[in-house]
Amino acid sequence: MAILQILAIPDERLKQESQPVTVFDDALRAFVADLEETRRAGPAAVGIAAPQVGRFQRIVIVDCSSTRKPVPNHGHLVLVNPEITAWDGYEMGREGCLSVPDYTGNVIRATRIALKAQDPNGNPLELAMEGFEARAVQHEIDHLDGLLFIDRVVSRRTDLFARKVYRKGGGAAS
Repeated sequence: MAILQILAIPDERLKQESQPVTVFDDALRAFVADLEETRRAGPAAVGIAAPQVGRFQRIVIVDCSSTRKPVPNHGHLVLVNPEITAWDGYEMGREGCLSVPDYTGNVIRATRIALKAQDPNGNPLELAMEGFEARAVQHEIDHLDGLLFIDRVVSRRTDLFARKVYRKGGGAAS
């Protein structure tokens, strides 16, 4: 496994839309292992998306099980070709990102989502999520569409904050 380089703003590649995964093979699973190693090496990263390391395929990893808001959640998830099929409720919450290392921001997200995806072997998944896990998954799916949380803050003047300290473990989405 390898720790991959994280793309950070203002890298224009972060605005690129990712393509669906069509081949589920050992190379894909090896990449997922490297992506997970990279997520774990990042400070406070509960999630990471393939575009953040320069691979423009629809792959995200989310694990909210060790955050301060762990319940309810599905634990460690590798989601290939994720698609939100339904959402409900809205809530403002603070987010951070490995690709935006110097800022956090307030972003409005759905409080509950339904999701379909595939696992790294191509098997179908259908999940219902709420709370922090739903927020983290929405954040990561945005990366697949070339969006960063700073693109979703209501006002950069009042909802974007300089990061004081990047803590290891728990905390914000990638």
